Amino acid sequence: MNLAIEATGLVKVFGKNRAVDGLDLRVPAGSVYGVLGPNGAGKTTAVKMLATLLRPDGGRATVFGHDVLKQPNEVRARVSLTGQYASVDEDLTGLENLVLLGRLLGHRKRPARIRADQLLDAFGLTDAGNRQVKTYSGGMRRRLDIAASILNTPDLLFLDEPTTGLDPRSRNQVWEIVRAVVAQGTTVLLTTQYLDEADRLASRIAVIDHGKVIAEGTPGQLKSSVGAGTVHVRLRDAGRREEAERVLGRVLAAPVQRDADAFGLTVRVGTGGSESGAAEQASRTLSELAAAGIVVDDFSLGQPSLDEVFMALTDTVTKEPVA
Repeated sequence: MNLAIEATGLVKVFGKNRAVDGLDLRVPAGSVYGVLGPNGAGKTTAVKMLATLLRPDGGRATVFGHDVLKQPNEVRARVSLTGQYASVDEDLTGLENLVLLGRLLGHRKRPARIRADQLLDAFGLTDAGNRQVKTYSGGMRRRLDIAASILNTPDLLFLDEPTTGLDPRSRNQVWEIVRAVVAQGTTVLLTTQYLDEADRLASRIAVIDHGKVIAEGTPGQLKSSVGAGTVHVRLRDAGRREEAERVLGRVLAAPVQRDADAFGLTVRVGTGGSESGAAEQASRTLSELAAAGIVVDDFSLGQPSLDEVFMALTDTVTKEPVA
């Protein structure tokens, strides 16, 4: 597997605080890799070390094979970073910001202007290009910030909580931009506290807490790791509910809850760590109910949400005794 980032045992200490405490990451190239964690988990500190803005106190990290400590210039040539707050100049127009940054990156005046116009058009900012950035909405500033990050198309783009504070429409616009950037071959490492954001964008996700990875995998794998799905059935005959309850309890080996609706039953089931485990159990349940002559009018199988996964994992870490 071609890796954009490989970090082993990465450590960063501020006084008595181990902000990053033995972080391990393997980020495949050409994808969106999500990093989830609560406030203070070490997400931003980890990004700054990988982007060569902070010097690690321990461990090792490479970006496309280049060591962040020994080859920082090679790393910087291939990455770009959009932080949590807009880095553009509010007193300049959107166009002036992009042209200025283009010149600083080595473009001549005309190519810098052409590239700026292209990005303003691609990010839906052409009409606002000649307005001062101080007049922009939060969503417009974030789009301009990301545009500035890809004046020279990077191989790796760090997006550190890019949609914090944005309204739903602006968030969706930023998500579309991220997808477009990845479609052009850029790898994106996305840190976020929004579970739906990671679920929609990332092909793999690392959950970090107290400066270390506590879980890693595809969104589906992380949801399965919680070990539960929800099976809901609605019977045609409410008089058969007690019998159906016994069948569900026997087949799924889990407590069955009677819904307020006299026809409904709900049960949380273990998945055994397999994405298909709950579906297999649910299929067996329907077969057993049919064999017993119990007619089911409605049936649903719900997977745990990423929110439930996040809460379960970080709550477990929080409750661990301190050595």
